[in-house]
Amino acid sequence: MTSPFFPFSVWLRTLLPLLLSAALQAHAAMTIEIVGGAAKRIPVALAPFAMPAGVAGENPAAVISANLARSGYFQIVSAKGQEPLPTRPEEVRMPVWRAAGAEALLIGQVLPLPDGRLEVRFWLYDVPRQSELAGLSLTVPAGGLRSAAHRISDVVHEKLLGEPGNYSGRIAYILKQNGWFELQVADADSQNAFTVARSPEPIISPAWSPDGSRLAYVSFEKKKPIVYVQRLADGSRQVLANFRGSNSAPAWSPDGRQLAVTLSRDAVSQIYLIDAAGGEPRRIASSPGLDTEPVFSPDGQWLYFTSDRGGSPQIYRIPLAGGQAQRMTFEGGYNVSPAISPDGRMMAFVHRRDGRFQIAVMDLATRQMQVLTDTSFDESPSFAPNGRSILYATLVNGRGVLATVSVDGRVRQRLSQTGDLREPAWAP
Repeated sequence: MTSPFFPFSVWLRTLLPLLLSAALQAHAAMTIEIVGGAAKRIPVALAPFAMPAGVAGENPAAVISANLARSGYFQIVSAKGQEPLPTRPEEVRMPVWRAAGAEALLIGQVLPLPDGRLEVRFWLYDVPRQSELAGLSLTVPAGGLRSAAHRISDVVHEKLLGEPGNYSGRIAYILKQNGWFELQVADADSQNAFTVARSPEPIISPAWSPDGSRLAYVSFEKKKPIVYVQRLADGSRQVLANFRGSNSAPAWSPDGRQLAVTLSRDAVSQIYLIDAAGGEPRRIASSPGLDTEPVFSPDGQWLYFTSDRGGSPQIYRIPLAGGQAQRMTFEGGYNVSPAISPDGRMMAFVHRRDGRFQIAVMDLATRQMQVLTDTSFDESPSFAPNGRSILYATLVNGRGVLATVSVDGRVRQRLSQTGDLREPAWAP
């Protein structure tokens, strides 16, 4: 029986079949739309990288430009009219770029190496101060220019904003199309997507291992929810939890040695710990209500979870060393799906206000809460590795899409593709 208080996808995490829209169209590439940005964007100019004939792949400057523009923090200054465009430090004419309104300039070149790999050199400049901010080189395999561009984007972001970027990471999500469920992994810009698992029955609750090499998830392919762990390198997988009743909501411990799962083997859904290699689970709490959606704190000392033990769905935490559960959310009658920032200072969750399910964050030290989104059916928050953005799923015109929002609520993006997208998870 479905939980009476969880929204659509959370029902699935506690074991119910999915009822999504029926005839979905063929898979297409994902696109990203900026729906909000920072109050002041840094003007950045990028000259196309010098690439010798015969080197395959998109020019890194094009990928970097797209990354920075989509972030909402940068304004791309056109390089038209600045020819000849520089590709080496000695060719840079700072007054020209300052007159064009650029505050930063990125140039670079791609050099083939004798062993078939590529060396990507780049330089980043502070235009007003006429100084070099970074001058580095990356060595990548042939065909690795997009990966290099994401890593360079991270460097530019950190040098100009003082915090790491999120451009070189990966995301996992569930795609429903043509009656099939697919667990997919893609780059953070939604490109290079590939399918990890596919089934005509629901797949839900993807969770990354701390080293990013494995995904735990729940599949209904055997006509009941079973927790699997799958390696991305070779596709091999193991059954982690297939006990009587439901098996759902896997979450990895920070050291990757064990997972928390929700099991109903003892009639009501409760949270257990189980070794990453499988084995007999150990129940960590006891409640007359439904406990689900566990997530570890980054230091491994706490387990946060959703429970209706107090009469309404709220978020609690329990010390893993032993002790009583503590209630964390008090504002409103509905707070579910906790996610903890990598530094352990913030908690994102789904908060219901005036009938709308929205993403909120809480400062765990002060317990101050802020609602970040203005949509109505948000779910599955997941922090970026730098802790500055949150990935989540929402409904737009009745279709599931992915979106991101900065932790201050100012920068928002929407990722869209043909099909229904749900339950995203950002890789560590």
